[in-house]
Order: sequence, then structure tokens, then C-alpha cells
Amino acid sequence: MINALMDGSSRPASELASAAGVSPATASEHLAVLTDAGLVTCTPRGRRRYYRLADAAVASGLEHLGNLCPDAPAVTYRQSRDARALAQARFCYDHLAGRLGVALTDAMIEAGWLDGADLAPTPAAREAFAERGIDLDALPSRRRIARRCADWTERRAHLAGALGAAVAARFLDAGWVARIPDGRGLRITRAGWTALEAQWGVPRDRLAADG
Repeated sequence: MINALMDGSSRPASELASAAGVSPATASEHLAVLTDAGLVTCTPRGRRRYYRLADAAVASGLEHLGNLCPDAPAVTYRQSRDARALAQARFCYDHLAGRLGVALTDAMIEAGWLDGADLAPTPAAREAFAERGIDLDALPSRRRIARRCADWTERRAHLAGALGAAVAARFLDAGWVARIPDGRGLRITRAGWTALEAQWGVPRDRLAADG
């Protein structure tokens, strides 16, 4: 259930029960524990209750825990398909992760837009991001602008923070990525492949499964 919420979505208990393969009663018990622990929040909407991760810090902590866990072998075609999709591109709460997130981060460092140590925007970043539809001055001031987030499939860092969220929102709004139904994986669209290479300096072969 936590994994289903890692894309920053808000979902009803019935959907989370289905994702976990448990009964609605069992899901409700576990969701109550997660809510009491402060990992998820619950918002009533009419007769339904919707759950989501409490905040980005919870998502970051869970992504870090993923680095400590051995890979679970896929035993069905759907599990294998979903695992490939997650490794290729996904949301980590509100920013891009997987090979897409890491490749984008690497490209922004190589282009001189981000500092390689802490991923802070460099003096060249304001103009570069503005050309790509992202206004650094409009990012929320209450949130850290950029930080490293450990990617559990790539075992490397991708960009998080307010800037990471803005980049992800730009990719979604521009139609460069599309959500995969019934999962947190993302599909890179045809326009996305073009934008990645032409605007972001990420060649297609950098997103290949073998590296």
C-alpha cells in the first residue's frame, strides 16, 4: 500500500486493498496503524476516505530503505513488466526517479546547471531552466530548492526538492511522460524522447536497461 502511494497520489482504501492483495478489513487495520505512525494521512471525501503519504520526507525515507532491500524476483509477467516500468521512470513522491530521474540529474550536472555535490542550482541555472519552462524565482520558498535523493533501483542520486518537483511537473504537463494505469511507473512519450535529447541533453541510449 505504501508503494502505491509513493507517486504522491491520494487513493481510497479499497484501491489500496486491491494493490496489496488483502481484504478491505485487513487494509483498514494496516492503514490505521500507518496513520497513527504518521506515515500516511487520511482525508474524508463524502463516504470515502482517501490516503496519501504524509509528506516528502516519508517518501525520501522509504526510497532510502529501498536501497537496503534485496531485489524481489518477479514470478509473473505482470510483476516483471511493472518492475521494468518502475526502473525506467517513476515518481518518487513528486519528483522523477528511476533511470529517467538519474539520467536527467547527471545531464543537468554535466550542463553546469546543478552543482555536483549538493545539486544546488548554479548561476547558469536560472536562464537554462527558464528556457525550459521552469521559473526558479517562482519555486516555493518554504521548501529546500534542491537535494539529493537516493534512487533505490539505480543506487545513485536523483534530484528532489522544490526544483525536482518543478521538473517533474513540467514533464507531466508537457506530455513528455504519462502515468501508467494501476501503478506508479511512467511511460516516456514520443515527444518526451525528443525533448530529452534536444532540450535536456539526455540521449536515448543513456536510458537503456544496461546503463
